[in-house]
Amino acid sequence: MRRLALPLLVALASCTTVTSSPSWVGGTLAEGAPARIEKEEAELKRETESILKEPKTIGAKHILVMHNDSERKPPTVNRTKAEAKKRAEEAQAKAKAGEPFDKLVMQYSDEPGASERAGDLGVFEKKVMVKTFSDAAFKLKVGDVSEVVETPFGFHVIMRTE
Repeated sequence: MRRLALPLLVALASCTTVTSSPSWVGGTLAEGAPARIEKEEAELKRETESILKEPKTIGAKHILVMHNDSERKPPTVNRTKAEAKKRAEEAQAKAKAGEPFDKLVMQYSDEPGASERAGDLGVFEKKVMVKTFSDAAFKLKVGDVSEVVETPFGFHVIMRTE
């Protein structure tokens, strides 16, 4: 037993892996840790600042183009998802070209009651709407028109009003 113990002690004494992490982690702990921590902290700071700059509420109008698989679709809507997306893209292009949004709502929107309200959703908090809708709407500046946004209800074109 004594014979095996001595070579084992010599091997352990010359081992360098005790102070370093495996190669799949990125090398020794001391090498990349400070830079990695600094990068992560900077990213966290940017995200926090972005969230703090977002308003608590915004106002928006929207055009909703529904398709056969849309949630809460009225029986009068009978188009494929591809047709609905194409229709929404057409409305969005016209809105970005400067056509009056209220007019486009009356022409394109499938949302019940949208024409009476001119697509106006009023003022709302971010958590009130479907996430993809809110994320797109809260990134807009007042007067800007969004890209086409897909939700379970269909395809939206959003214009921020406040």
